[in-house]
This record gives sequence, C-alpha cells and structure tokens, in this order.
Amino acid sequence: MNAAVRAVVRMGIYVGAKVYFIHEGYQGMVDGGDNIKEAKWESVSSMLQVGGTVIGSARCKDFRTHEGRLKAAHNLVQRDITNLCVIGGDGSLTGANLFREEWSSLLEELLQQGDSSQQEVFLHIVGMVGSIDNDFCGTDMTIGTDSALHRIIEVVDAIMTTAQSHQRTFVLEVMGRHCGYLALVSALACGADWVFIPEMPPEDGWEDNMCQKLSEIRSRGSRLNIIIVAEGATDRQGQHITSDFVKDLVVRRLGFDTRVTILGHVQRGGTPSAFDRILASRMGVEAVLALLEASANTPACVVSLVGNQAVRLPLMECVQMTQEVQKAMDEKKFDEAVRLRGRSFENNLSTYRLLSFRKSSFNVAVMNVGAPAAGMNAAVRSAVRVGITEGHKMFAVNDGFEGFYKGQIKEIKWGDVGGWTGQGGSLLGTKRTLPGKHLDKIAEQMRIHNINALLVVGGCWLSLLQAFESILQLYVARADYEEFCIPMCILPATISNNVPGTDLSLGADTSLNAIVETCDRIKQSASGTKRRVFIIETMGGYCGYLATVGGLAAGADTVYIYEEPFDIRDLQANVEHLTEKMKTSIQRGTGAQNCNENFTTDFIYQLYSEEGRGVFDCRKNILGHMQQGGAPSPFDRNFGTKIAAKAMQWITRTLKESYKGGKHINVTLDSSEDAEHLGVKLLCLSYKSVKNIRLFSTFSHRIPKEQWWLKLRPLMKILAKYKTSYDVSDSGQLEHVTRVRPKDSNTSTAI
Repeated sequence: MNAAVRAVVRMGIYVGAKVYFIHEGYQGMVDGGDNIKEAKWESVSSMLQVGGTVIGSARCKDFRTHEGRLKAAHNLVQRDITNLCVIGGDGSLTGANLFREEWSSLLEELLQQGDSSQQEVFLHIVGMVGSIDNDFCGTDMTIGTDSALHRIIEVVDAIMTTAQSHQRTFVLEVMGRHCGYLALVSALACGADWVFIPEMPPEDGWEDNMCQKLSEIRSRGSRLNIIIVAEGATDRQGQHITSDFVKDLVVRRLGFDTRVTILGHVQRGGTPSAFDRILASRMGVEAVLALLEASANTPACVVSLVGNQAVRLPLMECVQMTQEVQKAMDEKKFDEAVRLRGRSFENNLSTYRLLSFRKSSFNVAVMNVGAPAAGMNAAVRSAVRVGITEGHKMFAVNDGFEGFYKGQIKEIKWGDVGGWTGQGGSLLGTKRTLPGKHLDKIAEQMRIHNINALLVVGGCWLSLLQAFESILQLYVARADYEEFCIPMCILPATISNNVPGTDLSLGADTSLNAIVETCDRIKQSASGTKRRVFIIETMGGYCGYLATVGGLAAGADTVYIYEEPFDIRDLQANVEHLTEKMKTSIQRGTGAQNCNENFTTDFIYQLYSEEGRGVFDCRKNILGHMQQGGAPSPFDRNFGTKIAAKAMQWITRTLKESYKGGKHINVTLDSSEDAEHLGVKLLCLSYKSVKNIRLFSTFSHRIPKEQWWLKLRPLMKILAKYKTSYDVSDSGQLEHVTRVRPKDSNTSTAI
C-alpha cells in the first residue's frame, strides 16, 4: 500500500496538484484536524520497502452514519479537496462510492448550516484494491496478494525441512475467509497434497478420498504430506472444515504424526515483494490520471490489473460482481462461484486438479537446456505429473543434449519429483551443447527408449536460441531420421526476460526479487550515514528489463540500459539532478547500470564520485550470479507449473491427433495455441515459429524488437522527480501528452 501512496503523491505533485494524506482512513476524514495533512515529495521517501501503510488505516463506524459523512465532507471542503483516492477492500470502496453519491446533498446541508460557501463542487473518486485475499472481481491481482504468497511459501519451505526429517504431515491454515486464492496458489506453488477452499468444497466422502491419497503418497516413499486449508473452507453442506478437524482425521485414520500451523497475520506483514511494489506504483499513477480526466458525470472507477495493463473499470460493477461470488457460494452454485472469480482462478484450479490425480501409452522426454533459471524444476515436476496423469510414461534427460546422446535417460515417476517446486537451479542438469554433431546417437536413444514427444525447458536467451536451433536441427533431420518425427515443445526460461514471443519468462520474477532485496539491504546499510549514492550493476546483457523494473521497485533515481541510448550530456544532467536532491533532503540514491560499451559501471561510478564530491559519496555493487540463485518466487513456481501443464496438454492432444499406424503424421504446432497467465503470452513455438524467430527479434543483441516494459521507464523517471512525459512509446515518440496536465491549478487530491 505504501508504494501506491508514494506513487499517488509524487504523480499528483508532478501534475501540479496539492496532495493530502488522510491518516487513519475514514476515521481520520471524519475527525479532521491533524489527521489531514499536506504531503510533500519528501514525505514518501524510503517507503517502498516498508510493509503495511504508514498513513494508517482504521475501521470507522462513524462514517457509516449520515452525520459522520457530513463531518467528512466538511473537512474536505475546508481544504478544497475535490479528488479522493481510496486504497482498500470492497467495503471501503463501496463506502467511498456512497460518499460520492451523497456529496451534493451533503454540500447543500453544509451550506444551510452556514459551514460552507462552496457550490457546484464535484467530488471525484478512484479506488485501488488493497487485499491480500485477491478477492475483488475485475482485477487479476490486488495489492498485497503477492507479498502474502511470499510469506506463505517462506513458511512452507521451512516446514518441509522438518516434515521430511520426521516423516510428518503438516496442516497449514492460511487466510481466506471468503476467497481461496491464497490457499489454491500456495498449494500449487509448494506441491501440496490436498487443499480446501471456500469456492469449491470437496465432494461428499472427501475424508476417505483424502486419507487414501495421503496413504498412497506415503507408500511411494514420500516422507511428508502438506495439506493447506483456507480459513473459510467448508464442506458441501456448509459445515466449517477447520485445520484441527483435518489433523484429528489424519491422526485417527492413518496414525501419521501430524502438526497444525496457523499463519494468521504473518501473511499481512513483512517486506513487500517486487511485484507488489511495481503493481502498486503503476496503479497509483493510473489513479491520478483517472482523477484528472474525471468529469461531473464520470462514475467512480477502480484501477485494475488486466493482463499486464493497468486499466480503469466501473467501481460498483466490480463490487457487484464480487458480491455475486458470495451469493453463488451461499446458494451452493460452486461452479458459478469459480467462474465469477475469473479465468486465472479457474486455470489455477484446473491445473491443481490435473496434478492431483494419477492414471498410467506414449513416452515423453523432458529436458533442460542453457543456464538455470528459477522455476525450471517446478515446470519439470508439473510436466512429469501431468504427463503421468494423461497416461504417458515420462523420461528425464540429464545434462541437456549432451546427456541425450550419451544415454543419460531414465524413466521418472510421480514420486521422483516430490519437493521439486521449491528448488532453485536445474535438478536435471543443463548444458549448452547442440545436437547437430550427434544426431545419429540421439536418434538411437530415441529409438531405444521409444520417445514419442519432447519437451524442452530453455535457459538464457542464447541457450534458448540454441534450443530453437536444436529443435530446428532435429526438424531438418527428419528426412534422415524417422525418430525425429515427433511433437516438440519449448518453454522459455531466462532471468533476463528477453525472449521473443512472451511478455514474461520463467525465472525473471525470482531474479527481480533478488535484486530488490539486495537494494533494500544496501539502503539499510547506509541508514544513519551521510548522503550516499549506490551504483548497482544487474544482469541482462543487452536487455534492460531487470535494471528497469528492479529500479522501479527499489526506487532508483536513474537506470541506464542499452535500449535507451544516453550520452555524456545525459550523465551530466543525471548527476546535477541527483546533486540537487541530495542538497535539499537526506536520502540515499540508487542507480542501476546495464550495458554500454564505453559508459561502464566503473566509468559511471568514477563520474558520480567526482561530480558529487562534497555533497555525497559513492559506492559500487555488482550483483552478479546471485540473481540466478535462490528459491523460486511464488510467481515462478506457479508460472512454471501452469505453463508446463499447458504444454503437456498440447503434447497429448497432438499425439492423439497425429499418431497413426505407429507413426506421427502432420506434426506441427499451431502458433495460435497460447497459454495466458496474468497477461503473459507464452508461445509454445512451432517449427514455423522457430524458423521465423529472427523476424521479431534483434538477433545481434539478443533482444525482442518489441518490449512492453519500456513504457514503464517514464513512470520510473516521474517518481524519481525528473521532468518527463508519462506516455512514451517504445520508439520514444510522445503519445497523449495532454493526459498528464491538470484541469486547473487548484486541483487537490487526498489519499
């Protein structure tokens, strides 16, 4: 929430508005006085890494009454506040809309009481949803959800160590009184054996089914079981399913050593994730723009995330849809409740179901290539288990194509991939060897193991191109080797997020969080010292994604990247800008640097050190390969799980459609076959797409020709107090510049 507050304040000041904090929520608006204070640019410094909300939040009974809303209107009118930005749940947003609808009558009443001379003043309201439950319809993600998932996964990772050591079953209760999103996604991200959510209660007789499944898992050699319960979970008759009830059931029926962990408000705390910082920043900026463009007839709106875009939707339509979910659950229309939750929720649930039940015709091989990226193991686990569910025999290829031609292939079973979701790196092993010189040996191994399909999870961009080239070599060799006439699919995985055809790549989110966590520690290390600037170098090669988005999430002052050329004049302007900021406030600037042949990290460090002499000193940090390591983030675990499941479903469909008379015929992959997740379009590239990859990429510098995140750079500059336009296209041309101009010079906004 603090990232949203920061963005609203700085964007509001940027467009010429006077911005106010309203402390303690609606209670502060009703009480007035010192609860409503003007916000300055420096008021929101060093807020990005702070959890909770620094301006406070409180439940307010007074605001639910007409008298309370009248006092609130009086306090706003006194300060000429005509715009209100509300960050909260559906209850807070509904209250804001009611306040807006009553605004004219409230002003008339104040006028009659002689408290106000204001007439024809309109109140514009825009909302942003802050809810860890992700229970608001109309947005793919609410502010706080991703951070809550981080807290849950951290606990699960710690618990799994104990559970495996002692052969225990853990029942984990997470928040979600009316929404099972946290429980469902954390179950996917940690590979839980069973999950209970309010939207889809278990079928009657679930006690027998669950105990049978847990017993089967333990009999296959697993030393632990994880069961996740949403706090609002019920059975089909509406009876509450508690974590203690589940524990007692497991102990009574199976005799397993079982423990209960209730996370409670731990999920609400801690440092916000990189995703939440970026999401809230984008929403905050869009909220200010929405207020500036609002007219007397504009309905209250809520800023939402749809795909990878911040959009505005009618507030009350979203609230009504959210209420419809609860109504459907109350009426036991559970399929309808899941549908109303949205496509992402449906996909999560269907993927979990795929991974929860086993069957046991075709042989499918899975392998890694290139540099390791977080989430690769989650993708392999998902592919193996979905493949087994689909009826295939799964084979693991160790050490890439080098291991393939050496015969490092073995069947991999359901239990072999237990616990893989939370593991970083590549447990299969990975190499950058191309198959070209060993096609005969690879064909022989395919013949020996009767491989009918191949799934490749690719590493860095260069290695991914090697994966494309590898698949293309196998494709071209079909004329000589019948063994290569099989469906093949590639899943891009690279921390640099520079793969053509996908907005986000597996591993990028984990790397981004590593950068942001390091920047937080660096800033903390400078706490209490004199003014200091840090020059931080990130990975990414010629792609500036990690530097740009990491800079936005960490509050960097400047980010230098290859895609946005700069010269010595730009460097001079940046130094002068930072020097002026340092003179007027005690703060620590951070700069992320990435890829220029002459303006290297050392050069920029020396330049800032010299030009800032007497005002600030400099430090240099090269993050290096720590950006590739660590446990995968919840997003990458979930992302890898879902895209691999999609890929295996396509492989199954293609095998069934193309396999006739013991041979595969017409083996092609329709390029329109997309798997979408939170705006991510991951193309399971066809042979045609492999051959045409050069058409939509800058091959010499290993970057796509179009990169959506470049449009975030103006936002980053605005929040760092640079004078720039928000809407800038990838080519640098200004678009709709008038959007950021205030309607008048007297605009005031409260948050």
